Amino acid sequence: MTVARHVGLACQWGKGDLMIGHHLRGVSLAAIGFAMLGLSACATTGAESETAAPSKDKTLAAGLDPATTLNPYPSTYQPLPRENFAVVGATVLTGADRKIENGVVVVTDGRIAAVGDASTPVPAGYRVIEARGRYVTPGVIDVHSHLGVYPSPGVQGMSDGNEATSPNTAQVWAEHSLWPQDPGFNTARAGGVTTLHILPGSANLFGGRGVTIRNMPSITMQGMKFPDAPYTIKMACGENPSRVYGSRNQSPATGMGNMAGYRAAFIAARDYKAKWDKWRETGEGAAPTRNLQNETLVGVLDGSILIQNHCYRADEMAMMIDMAKEFGYRITTFHHATEAYKLAPQLAANGICAAMWTGWWGFKMEALDAIEENAALVDAQQGSCAVIHSDDAELTQRLNQEAAAALSAGRRAGLNISEEHAIGWITSNAAKAIGIADQTGSLEPGKRADVVIWSADPFSIYARADQVFIDGALTFDRTNPAYQPTSDFELGQPGYGLTAANVAEGAR
Repeated sequence: MTVARHVGLACQWGKGDLMIGHHLRGVSLAAIGFAMLGLSACATTGAESETAAPSKDKTLAAGLDPATTLNPYPSTYQPLPRENFAVVGATVLTGADRKIENGVVVVTDGRIAAVGDASTPVPAGYRVIEARGRYVTPGVIDVHSHLGVYPSPGVQGMSDGNEATSPNTAQVWAEHSLWPQDPGFNTARAGGVTTLHILPGSANLFGGRGVTIRNMPSITMQGMKFPDAPYTIKMACGENPSRVYGSRNQSPATGMGNMAGYRAAFIAARDYKAKWDKWRETGEGAAPTRNLQNETLVGVLDGSILIQNHCYRADEMAMMIDMAKEFGYRITTFHHATEAYKLAPQLAANGICAAMWTGWWGFKMEALDAIEENAALVDAQQGSCAVIHSDDAELTQRLNQEAAAALSAGRRAGLNISEEHAIGWITSNAAKAIGIADQTGSLEPGKRADVVIWSADPFSIYARADQVFIDGALTFDRTNPAYQPTSDFELGQPGYGLTAANVAEGAR
């Protein structure tokens, strides 16, 4: 298309309609740039207007244009009431490879204002939290959780995480299954978890979109939704999809069926994108029919939706990397990744994070060749991104201990890993793995004040989260029952009403 044609389209659409060329989904960025340059030409004389071609109305009925419905369920999250404060005297692990003894963390209006040694000034009027003998870290981030979609109580009526009806269910969104009342959110918060990435299950080649949430009490899903966090897509390699659908005598029933299914889906998505691009460019004929499944995969192709890929074996991860190159997209994170250590250089070279357990293995064939040194060996590569995740409602409460076990295993293998570096496996690297590292994951000025004060070194089995702040708001306090939320769904359960740290019910 010529520059003149772009200018002409800009005049026809009008400034308010340039949104239909949403980033990389409609006309190219270059085309939009040319159109913007030509907008001044729209202010023509009456004579010129009379000779202009009649405009083509490209406005579709509500809900039919993907470019106008990119975020139809927006976040309504608001922080809890908060005050400006400073934590002083603690050992600070910043999540950015810094360890500060007798440190100071200053929080202003819910953001990190300053981090430094004892000489760091505390503004007048700020509440001072004395933390000598304790540790401070960023809030823990769990990049693989099913809280809310597989909640407690674990009954069939609440089993909402797997739309196991087709190998490709890219059209479903985990947030539409998320139940905010899951008491697991409270117990995760007591373990220092401030942000969770909620995924659908792994029955399908494409399981659906994931959602990132703030671990805050809320009546609605939208009230927990992390503002401006990118959407993700859950993909699954290996035994799960081939077992589920092979048992139904349909494809995929094998690893080769899995690969064929992925490729066919991306071919369909490329074709879908081409049809929308052509219609936006020419305005000819009827607009394509919106397809939610292809729409999600087009988001993968243009980079706005991040791939979170359940994949255990190194050979299958390598094939997924090749397929990404075939169709021109990139993989953000491999999850579970028990054989990531075999492929660590390739993961680093391709900028792919690996989210792993330390001690889970052997529960199926593809999980047999696991080692406790996995995360440490992945981390040892230049440019790597090692992450510790849970995939479990109980393990999420102790991700600091899971990271400690991985750190210990790496040191036994001769890798010199510091605590200030390893804390990144559950903070800054985790934030990178789900696309929110610009907002949280480290104690650096300007970032959200997601802060945990630990009773001891977080890499100690004896450490417990004493206070947990989200956006500078106190959301858990082990010594104050007023900040220990309880749930009706815990009534009568084992442990309910027992004390924690010599205080009343609530903290587990």
